[in-house]
Amino acid sequence: MKQIYITLLSFMMLTISSCEDYTDITPKGALVIETPEQFLELVSLPGRGYPINNFQYLSDDQWMREANVIGRTPNVDIINFTFDESVDRVSLLGTSSFYNQAYTYINRWNTIISLVDESKGDENTKRLAKAEAKIYRAYDHFLLVNTYAKGYDPQTAATDGGICIMDKFDLEAQPSKSTVAQVYDFIQKDIEDALPFLQEKPMDVYHPSLAFAYAFKAKVHLFKREIAKAKEAAEKSLSYNNQIFDMVAYNTQGGPTALAVPAANNVEVLSYMYMTGYNEMNFGQLYIISPELRTLFGTNDARFNLFFNSTSTTNLDQGSNTAYWGTQYTRFFYPTVGMKTTEVYLILAECYARENQFNEAVSVLNTLRAKRILSGTVNLAVPATRKETMELVINERRKELLLGFNRFFDLKRLNTETEYAKTITRVFPIVNKTVPQKTYTLQPNSRLYIIPFPLSVLQKNPKLTLNTDEKVPF
Repeated sequence: MKQIYITLLSFMMLTISSCEDYTDITPKGALVIETPEQFLELVSLPGRGYPINNFQYLSDDQWMREANVIGRTPNVDIINFTFDESVDRVSLLGTSSFYNQAYTYINRWNTIISLVDESKGDENTKRLAKAEAKIYRAYDHFLLVNTYAKGYDPQTAATDGGICIMDKFDLEAQPSKSTVAQVYDFIQKDIEDALPFLQEKPMDVYHPSLAFAYAFKAKVHLFKREIAKAKEAAEKSLSYNNQIFDMVAYNTQGGPTALAVPAANNVEVLSYMYMTGYNEMNFGQLYIISPELRTLFGTNDARFNLFFNSTSTTNLDQGSNTAYWGTQYTRFFYPTVGMKTTEVYLILAECYARENQFNEAVSVLNTLRAKRILSGTVNLAVPATRKETMELVINERRKELLLGFNRFFDLKRLNTETEYAKTITRVFPIVNKTVPQKTYTLQPNSRLYIIPFPLSVLQKNPKLTLNTDEKVPF
């Protein structure tokens, strides 16, 4: 039987500089992983982070302070914020924490999948460890393909360039880039392989539950426009956990200043992942929402009123109608890159809307809004058209699925459909009167939506080519 050595310091947090090869597993100060139970424990990885800084300002929901743009040398943030397609971004993206960390996690899952069968012990535990690793491996590939490739389009996915699929523990692996369709096929196979062996109540919150797995399955089907299957999976997920945290009642209790709701106490959380790690919301001033999103919230939405700061003279441009997340993670845990039950409700609502079941779609939205809207109009009226109903769903997704990559991913997938594609316009600056105000435009088919692979990765793997028409500077 092979033994795997894991460093005690990082508990097998391996580093990977590209999808060309894995780094060696360092045996220094290591413990031996040799039983199924130990492999199962490896699935638990608190503080898993997915930084969004390479693309956060391509979303119409986020904003930059004027002093961080005006008079500054353009960096990736400014290029994204001003929708500047004249610059080849590759040389500006030397490395990417998002890319490196996602493949690091995939390396971890592949280690479990490849080696657990050789361990001595309970076969059911082996199957569970492998299933949990597969559902997370699928999730990480999903995040990567939706960042570095075009949004899934049934008409072109078979030829659209995707990402490297890492499907085995192999220190000398040199994979070629797969197409978007191939990556989605791989993701869906991992999901289906995992589902029969996952648990309704796993050993701790860092292990995937059946509610999470079916929620993720629903999301993948939705992104592929497999609506009937997405609906079925969403309903299955909600059969395991359909709880919605009641923010209306929470507001009455005094909100986060009076009552802390850490991660373990938020009943709607399905997976514990972070943009940066446990303390991501301590840097809330970095996540400024746009005037458009601020206006969309209105004045009676608990999601805004409880958690955002719109009055700071230090972190905001006064008069810009912007706001930032002002609540520490220890006071309230709000999933940003993981999944939660309310996203499943929103998937279900979108499925109904796409099937022209407008009453059912709005009923689902109103179930959510009953726990979010503090006063005034709680129940939305039922529109007469699919496009209007979809607009209600999309707006609710913007308000509910905040700050992470959900809006960026939504823009990419919806832009592949003429009916829902959006041309984003950004008027800037709003407050500063010493520089000319300009209108910046991001077209639905802009290459900016496809993030280039990091330069360091392209240098190490000649098989990996860009999915845009930008130039590699070597």
